[in-house]
Amino acid sequence: MAQWTSAVGAAQLARLLGSQQDRPAGPGTRRPPAYRALADGIRLLVLEGRVPVAARLPAERELALALSVSRTTVAAAYEALRGEGFLESRRGAGSWTAVPAGNPVPARGLEPLPPEALGSVIDLGCAALPAPEPWLTRAVQGALEELPPYAHTHGDYPAGLPALRAMIADRYTQRGIATMPEQIMVTTGAMGAIDAICHLFGGRGERIAVESPSYANILQLMREAGARLVPVAMAEGLTGWDLDRWRQVLREAAPRIAYVVADFHNPTGALADDDQRRRLVDAARSAGTVLVADETMSELWLDEDVEMPRPVCAFDPAGSTVVTVGSASKAFWAGMRIGWVRAAPDVIRSLVAARAYADLGTPVLEQLAVNWLFGTGGWEEAVELRRAQARQNRDELVSAVRRELPGWEFEVPRGGLTLWVRTGGLSGSRLAEAGERVGVRVPSGPRFGVDGAFEGYVRLPFTVGGAVAEEAAVRLAAAARIVETGGTSGGEAPRTFVA
Repeated sequence: MAQWTSAVGAAQLARLLGSQQDRPAGPGTRRPPAYRALADGIRLLVLEGRVPVAARLPAERELALALSVSRTTVAAAYEALRGEGFLESRRGAGSWTAVPAGNPVPARGLEPLPPEALGSVIDLGCAALPAPEPWLTRAVQGALEELPPYAHTHGDYPAGLPALRAMIADRYTQRGIATMPEQIMVTTGAMGAIDAICHLFGGRGERIAVESPSYANILQLMREAGARLVPVAMAEGLTGWDLDRWRQVLREAAPRIAYVVADFHNPTGALADDDQRRRLVDAARSAGTVLVADETMSELWLDEDVEMPRPVCAFDPAGSTVVTVGSASKAFWAGMRIGWVRAAPDVIRSLVAARAYADLGTPVLEQLAVNWLFGTGGWEEAVELRRAQARQNRDELVSAVRRELPGWEFEVPRGGLTLWVRTGGLSGSRLAEAGERVGVRVPSGPRFGVDGAFEGYVRLPFTVGGAVAEEAAVRLAAAARIVETGGTSGGEAPRTFVA
């Protein structure tokens, strides 16, 4: 019986390998043999999760043709990978990817670093900050005071607690978007909201248009749901969307869903203006595409003079096109797994009905805590603390990276939690691997793209500041030197992997 559970075609593997661009070798730098470079490239793809574990690789002859190399080169690379534990083979069943004994199986999204590793590794993988105390404690205490009446019920509220739905609806109304509680469903974080939307509107094989780059965990969620992702390139710099490209994709590909982050886009930090929002909504409406607007970063403006545009849903008064997703996780605390959907009442009813087959509802105590924050003014004070912390971290991280890595290029976003960095021609995947060796965890650019894009980038979140930001930049510079000198070559696998 075959041990592989999926397959990677020769053309697909060639594209993924081709995306791993390195800086040209300097004088005196020895390049590895062709078979070794090929083995290293496949190993990186496995460690990054871009080629799954237990994925059948192409036959030697097929891959040799796709790469325009000799079959001997491919055979030697496969043999090297088998010796390192990254490939298993059996006559008649082919060869499939593996990980050496004792190594964790790579994840394909961005997962938090295990707590036991925080003392030795600087985690730049997860864009989340500690809770803004004392507001977390106060919110939980307030929730406990409100809990007794709910404890006498079954505790399942598929649409969310009525009090919280009404509170969220009022907050949209205060922003100038008239909203009824019937237009709100409370979810288990923004991920839960988008998962429900994808299952309702998407379905296996449906096209979903996504910004390129986009948020890695959402892209992986959509892949796991069987969606066909259609990337749409962002405009240059931090100027938001390229509307000509969006109109073309919506017209020609006719995706069922389009997913966008208009407010301090993850990972670039771009902020779409009013005109871009209006035009994108019009284009989606004309194409019959459901436009999912992720607002999880909308309250994280960091510069005082930022003028926030109107919400995307403000340009869809009939409510027929835009579905909005919000969350407490980025603006408040990632451990507060409360998200919500704002949509037309019939869409909310369909989402609630479908939820009975998923999780039945969101934890009551956490909903009460968020409701307490919204109702007491605690939310605004907590988010202001969050902005101040992120602003200071941003400025200190930017200063440290500019000093230690002057060849890296980026624009400083005016909000959000992430810095999107061009790495001076170095492979982001190889930087991520080298970072593990020197004690800094950083996600490579291809995690935020489709089919190998953005190999020359990494994402740096504003999660560390002060001396830790200084040390993170020093370690990133050390990782860059390893990559520049070819130090990622060789058969030894890294002790851990970048998630």
